Amino acid sequence: MEEFRQKYLSLCKEKGVEPQKSILDKLQDGRSSRLDVSGLNLSSDTCTLLARAFQEDIFFTELSLSDCMLGDEGAKALLAGLFHNTSLKVLDLKGNNLKSSGAEILGKLLARNNTLIRLVLDWNALGVWDEAFTIFCEGLGSNSALTHLDLRNNQINHHGMLALAQALKHNSNLKALDLRWNNIGLLGGRCLLEALKSNHNLEQLDLAGNNIPSDTFKALEHIVGRNTDQRSTMRENHSRTQVLSKEIQNLKQEKGRQFQNLMVTIDRQREEMGKSNRSTSVQISQLQETLDERKSAVNSLTARLQMMEAALALSEQKNHSLAELIARLKVEKEQLIEAQIRERKKEHEDIVSREGKLIREIQNLTETNVQLKNKVEEGERKCKSLQQQLFEIKQDMTNTTAELKLKLAQAEDHLEIEKRRFKQGLEDMDNLRQREVEHVNRHREESEKALQERIFKLEGQRIQLEEDLSKAKAACVAERTQAEEELSKARSQVRQEEQERVLSLEEKLRSVRNSLQELQLHFSQQKQIIAEQQSKNCQQTIETDCLRRRIEELQQELSGKDQEKVTEVNRVRLELQEQIGHLEAERIAQGGLKEKISALEREIKVLSSNHREALLDKDSEMSSMLEKLRLKEAEIKRIRDDEAQRTTYLQNAILTYVQGSPLSQYNSANK
Repeated sequence: MEEFRQKYLSLCKEKGVEPQKSILDKLQDGRSSRLDVSGLNLSSDTCTLLARAFQEDIFFTELSLSDCMLGDEGAKALLAGLFHNTSLKVLDLKGNNLKSSGAEILGKLLARNNTLIRLVLDWNALGVWDEAFTIFCEGLGSNSALTHLDLRNNQINHHGMLALAQALKHNSNLKALDLRWNNIGLLGGRCLLEALKSNHNLEQLDLAGNNIPSDTFKALEHIVGRNTDQRSTMRENHSRTQVLSKEIQNLKQEKGRQFQNLMVTIDRQREEMGKSNRSTSVQISQLQETLDERKSAVNSLTARLQMMEAALALSEQKNHSLAELIARLKVEKEQLIEAQIRERKKEHEDIVSREGKLIREIQNLTETNVQLKNKVEEGERKCKSLQQQLFEIKQDMTNTTAELKLKLAQAEDHLEIEKRRFKQGLEDMDNLRQREVEHVNRHREESEKALQERIFKLEGQRIQLEEDLSKAKAACVAERTQAEEELSKARSQVRQEEQERVLSLEEKLRSVRNSLQELQLHFSQQKQIIAEQQSKNCQQTIETDCLRRRIEELQQELSGKDQEKVTEVNRVRLELQEQIGHLEAERIAQGGLKEKISALEREIKVLSSNHREALLDKDSEMSSMLEKLRLKEAEIKRIRDDEAQRTTYLQNAILTYVQGSPLSQYNSANK
């Protein structure tokens, strides 16, 4: 305030004009943000100085010039300085006898100034001159900041109301308009009604004392009430959309956490699969080493067998007489071997077809092995009886032939026993390999099924959450259409983000499945290698007969591997229990989410019921107010007529007094 006072004094010194004492007093006593010079008689020079002060520096947000009798010239000089002012919010020009040029300068001010919010112009004569008032209305139509306009007692007729209606069609920020005690009439009321049909922002309209018919007056009140209701509903919808957007953000965060937890679990399961694959590869390498060792042992045995066959060929040349008996024994041996091969093929087919019944098949195999041993023992007995018969029939043969026969029988018996034992060992090793491969495949398939079931469950829960959210949002959308658009945008964004996350998860699952397919290919290759080795071993089983000690060692190793299998089964059970615990924890978290969603639905229902009750209360209040207004319309009409006559008398008296006062004569003389 003191800075503005000093500025005003410096401008007075520059012009050589004495400062007005009343203005200096107001500048000393007034507040810092408001300048009130109402009731003072401001000359044109003072107005020009104040305009320069307002133009050069910014000091006030409110300026009151009511009842200062500025006139058109003073208003021109003063308002020209406010064209580029960016701090003034409220301007009061009540009772300043503004006419044609004043209306024009006010229109220019409204067209250029974009910070003025409230403008008071009551008790002026802006509506007397139609052209000037149209310029004022054009400026009002192009203004984008003014919210409150007071035009009481400005002698606005239906022509001026037509220009004002055009301005209201273009102005979308004006909220309060006071047109009391003008002469709008029927035509002006209709023009205003047409303008308000396209203007949805005007919330307060005062039209008392304008000779407007009751039906148009009620229609105007209805439109203004509709605008206020729309504004209130817009505010309520905005607050609700903010609350819903916060809830959606919270749900997004929770879903993000769930997806992160899912990714962590998938990574853990990948690590576990990698560990299991490493262990299986180590086991396969160990089996390969054992097979190589067995191959070397089989090669050594084949060399020994070749030596024995050479010795046997020499003995056969010497013993032509015993060839028939040996041929019969060989035929019986071949039949036994073929029966054993057939039984082993049947057992192999039963093992492949019955993967879940390995224990029973092992028992059946042991029983068949016992039966085969019994058959072999019976064959040995038959051979011994035949040898005894031959020994009794051919007593005349030399001692040398008898010794050769005994040695040959002992060698054959020993070879047959070793063959049977080696065959049993190979069968046990084949069964062991098949069990291990089946165990690895079973573990891999179970882990795949668990992962797929978990992913399906999570997808179903996500779909249920989306459906619950869509239902809750649909209830709000049915009540307010504008909130529906914003919520649909939010839903689309959420769905896009969820689809992107689901796509990322699907890509990760595809990578996991590709790795599993690679493992399956690796396992199939290993199976082929094992099958080839088994075929080779089947070919070499006929030549191998002396591996009894080796089979006993292998049996001990099998017992140790059975213990290792038991430990692996226990470890798999522990892992499954841990996975079950994780799934239960996720189920509990999803139950909490469902409870939150149900609570939100209940809150939305309560809010909708409260809103409906409030609307019903407002409707009842409006009906009661309309009834009261109908009762008071008769009284208001009588009062309007009396007040209109009084105001015309007062205006005429004031105009005559002002024109005949010595102050106006003095001002005209100075001019």
